[in-house]
Amino acid sequence: MSDKQTPDLVPSPPFATPDDLAKRWHGFESGEKELVETLMEDASDIIMGLQPHWQQLPAATLKRICCQMVKRAMIADSLGVGVGVTQVNQTTGPFTDGMTFANPTGDLYLLDSEKRSLGIGRQQAFHVHMEGCAHDRG
Repeated sequence: MSDKQTPDLVPSPPFATPDDLAKRWHGFESGEKELVETLMEDASDIIMGLQPHWQQLPAATLKRICCQMVKRAMIADSLGVGVGVTQVNQTTGPFTDGMTFANPTGDLYLLDSEKRSLGIGRQQAFHVHMEGCAHDRG
């Protein structure tokens, strides 16, 4: 059986590595690798806290979402703007340029589409037998 046919086994946390993120975004300097590892652990912990059945999810889904969370957090830090700055405006003569940051504090969070992929917030139907079990009726 080739690697492509092997079922996705659920990894143990953290769900992704710095190499996984580098393949999806860019490489890191040696000092950043430790930060990426810590953020991967934190992102994995958030996923496990919000989805108690995370072991039943495909490993590729956990890896992808973990990488996306860490990337968003690291983009905020890489912009060179002070932590917590939400907006920057610059005016030169009659021209104005402005930027509003989506994640100014570099928080780890899940998008709605990622929550759907993880099954977070999904309603589940169930039923309850009101008569009890057949063997209880004697």
